Amino acid sequence: MSPLSYPVLVRPLSEDEGGGYLATVPDLPGCMSDGETPEEAIVNVRDAILCWFEMAEEMNRPVPPPSIELKLAS
Repeated sequence: MSPLSYPVLVRPLSEDEGGGYLATVPDLPGCMSDGETPEEAIVNVRDAILCWFEMAEEMNRPVPPPSIELKLAS
């Protein structure tokens, strides 16, 4: 499964939360990352997705499929 297959939600963080942006992956519980910009948060969450996959494999847990099937233009 590719980290690019999963939908990602990005939202700004308040000053109380440290500022920047938070990226979460709703299909993968607890999978999130942040960054100074929305783009940086997305790049960082791709690494978090790969780590999520590794932990699921180590724990013999299934990786859920993406809830949305993305079709790339050819």
